[in-house]
Amino acid sequence: MELLFTYALIVVGGILLITAMGHIIYQRRSSTSMISWILFIVFMPHIAAPLYFIIGIRKREGKGGKSLLQFPKVAHCEPYIVKEEHAIANILKKNGIPPATAGNTFEVITDDVKAFERMMSEIESAKESIDICTYVFVFDQTTEAILSALTEKAKEGVKVRVLIDLIGSLGARFKKKGFHDLEAAGGEVSFFIPLLKHPLQGYINLRNHRKIYLFDQTRLLSGGMNLSNEYMGADDGTKRWNDLLYYLKGPAVHTFYTIFSNDWAYATGETLTLTFKAPDTPYNGDNYVQVVPSGPDIAKDALYEALLNTIYSAKERIWIVTPYFVPDENIVQALIIAKHKGVDVKLITPKESNHLIADMVRSGYMRQLDEIGVDVVLYEGEMLHAKAILFDHLGGMVGSLNLDNRSLFLNYEVVTFVYSEKFMEEMQIWMQSLMSKSSRGLKKPSKSREAGENIMKVFAPMI
Repeated sequence: MELLFTYALIVVGGILLITAMGHIIYQRRSSTSMISWILFIVFMPHIAAPLYFIIGIRKREGKGGKSLLQFPKVAHCEPYIVKEEHAIANILKKNGIPPATAGNTFEVITDDVKAFERMMSEIESAKESIDICTYVFVFDQTTEAILSALTEKAKEGVKVRVLIDLIGSLGARFKKKGFHDLEAAGGEVSFFIPLLKHPLQGYINLRNHRKIYLFDQTRLLSGGMNLSNEYMGADDGTKRWNDLLYYLKGPAVHTFYTIFSNDWAYATGETLTLTFKAPDTPYNGDNYVQVVPSGPDIAKDALYEALLNTIYSAKERIWIVTPYFVPDENIVQALIIAKHKGVDVKLITPKESNHLIADMVRSGYMRQLDEIGVDVVLYEGEMLHAKAILFDHLGGMVGSLNLDNRSLFLNYEVVTFVYSEKFMEEMQIWMQSLMSKSSRGLKKPSKSREAGENIMKVFAPMI
């Protein structure tokens, strides 16, 4: 029996190894990622192979998969399309991303109390529809107030839809009765991709990390803030994470409506229907805005390409704010080249984040940048969860994207490129305020720590 069991174990391990290796070779991925997974599978096939099919698969198409995003032309937005093109816009356009539009009103909110007050104000002002998509939803005093407001709007006849990622909000799923009043009032709540839906086909790994808070299809809040007291709330003395939310009104909002509608249709199984609402008055904002989704519902890596190009083409500055810094080698090399060209490269990230493993893996990359003179800024306040980039004097990017492999290549994400002097000035002041509460650089490591950091890089593609 022992021989039979050993033989069966070898056969199963061989099948798993060959199947997983074949899939890795078939999928388009970086050489670093391929090597990492292959080594893991060769040495631990019975553990690594099933794990690969659960968390290692990137894009997922075909039967049961989420349909690729399509962006129909919106007649009343056509006059606002920006004709002046530059490198970023061209790359995004080639990848099927909607062009930048003029006429947008854009406002950055970096205060947790103001963010909450704005969220409540927009909910209370909604007259027709409220569409919410969040990665984290926690039942607490903040969401109690939000749910109460949503329930009242549903009673008034406003169409309320709430889409929550299952993995990011497991607690909320187990306490789903907390949504009873909202659903009884006519509101709808759905969770993105159940755990048991094709568990060995990679769907569990493809999480919806987007934050979309859309009101009447005309006004939007988005950024890095999820729905819990950890991110926003009343002025009650709570110490919250440092994050940002932004307000958008204008033709660019329709892209968010398209993204949310596609996500909702996939999560609920409903037929996708898009009806674009025309504005009561002409758009009169003074910001050029381009909305860029990424993830398995985008055929190619449009956002990743745009980020790489932005770094390579920078002439003056690249200022990055990110809570987690576990990039691929291409981004690291692009930042090194930018620094060698004389570009002011700043990386602003928490001295310690809320993810120990991510902190362990990032050290080697950060040290590599620090050694060539990149300004590595370690924020020492409350957890820094905001995501933003300023590039030259062309514009900047804000949204849900972290600079790690999961955000870059796995999650459903959405960011906004803003081409506006006022926006850049506000973001620069905010970033400088972060730097005033930070330390700089990394201490020289011991030989053993340096070796450990280099070894940890092997696991970067899996985080």
